[in-house]
Amino acid sequence: MSVLRIPTPLRPYAGGAERIEIKATTVAGALEELVAAHPELKPHLFNEQGELRAFVNVFVNEDNMRDLRGVQTPIGQDDSLMILPSIAGGADGLQNVDHAALRTNQAIIIGLSILAYILDAAWQAGVVALVMLLGTLFQAPGFGFVYRGMLKPLGWVKPDVLADNPEPHRFAQGFGAVVQGLGYGLLLGGSAAGWALVWLVVALAALNLFGGFCVGCAMYYWLQRLKVPGFVKAPPSGAIPGAKPKDG
Repeated sequence: MSVLRIPTPLRPYAGGAERIEIKATTVAGALEELVAAHPELKPHLFNEQGELRAFVNVFVNEDNMRDLRGVQTPIGQDDSLMILPSIAGGADGLQNVDHAALRTNQAIIIGLSILAYILDAAWQAGVVALVMLLGTLFQAPGFGFVYRGMLKPLGWVKPDVLADNPEPHRFAQGFGAVVQGLGYGLLLGGSAAGWALVWLVVALAALNLFGGFCVGCAMYYWLQRLKVPGFVKAPPSGAIPGAKPKDG
């Protein structure tokens, strides 16, 4: 069954529940199941005419249902739904970020970089750096196409959508791309020290993948606290800067 996550401001009207499992096959059906289970939520989601309030956004994985087929958007058994009320800019300006896509990206970066070292294939380390850079420019995980095109459709990796800031993750990927690119440049110049930079990227990605802590994200929030231009997003409420935000 799919899962519908209830945001913190609405949980008092849902008996404190953080999520419910949904049997419905559309967003409309999911909302009907939600208010049937927790009637106190209805006036906060629907107006007197029974229409979904304009400030209520329902995301199916990373996509706003309003950009799809509205409340008639179909949902699958492995989909993740989240309600994000647009109150005062919408959940502190947070967006839906699929952390499963981020973890897939990190795992591939680690695997290809280690393989490049084993094979002494500097060109492969360079390709990884290029994909990371392109991902940063296009505002997506560089190897996210593997997740979107194969792992997610086949059900091998399930979505892990959280309210988060995507900008720190893009910065972290861009930082990794620069470090890996510098390593590639050193390798082209015949310096084995380039592999040290490649392994630094591997270590940072592994800390994120296995430890749930993004050093690049922490750097972003540190620069935000210093009021460096361009670094404007604050950490999600209750989250340690760089750590994975709490569910919901």
